[in-house]
Amino acid sequence: MGKPLTIVLTLPDEAATTKLGTQLARQLPASTDGWLIVLQGQLGAGKSTLARGFVRALGHVGPVPSPTYTLVEPYELAGRRVYHADLYRIGSADELEFLGWDELADGLLLVEWPERVPRLLEQADLRIALAYDGKSRMATLTAATERGHAWLAGLKSDAVLATPAVL
Repeated sequence: MGKPLTIVLTLPDEAATTKLGTQLARQLPASTDGWLIVLQGQLGAGKSTLARGFVRALGHVGPVPSPTYTLVEPYELAGRRVYHADLYRIGSADELEFLGWDELADGLLLVEWPERVPRLLEQADLRIALAYDGKSRMATLTAATERGHAWLAGLKSDAVLATPAVL
């Protein structure tokens, strides 16, 4: 793959962050086993909000809690497995083994705080960096693999993102 594809969006409010998660989920190809999406950003930037929109768009009904304490929340959605993980409490990459990380390869991984395990940033199909300065929110989406590139290109062509500066 050549240069990574990047889209920068202004998200005026929390609803727009949820909507971005919804749009990402709706553009997914049929098979996403082994895919990795990393969500970066400071506390309160919207990582769990985006994940909530994503999981609900795939058909989950009910609460979508932040996995801060459980570390991984599994979902079986329309024949696909999605694992929402929060690594904030992870001290080192070695701790992933105790989580059964290798067993999660049968689904799509949505990971908050991937910085705790730097190799995840290198392996990600899509990196989503969220920022919130108290007034406005920004999302920078970067596809770093062929499949991530194709997925993000499909999102970019979505009519709602015809003007990517604002969602």
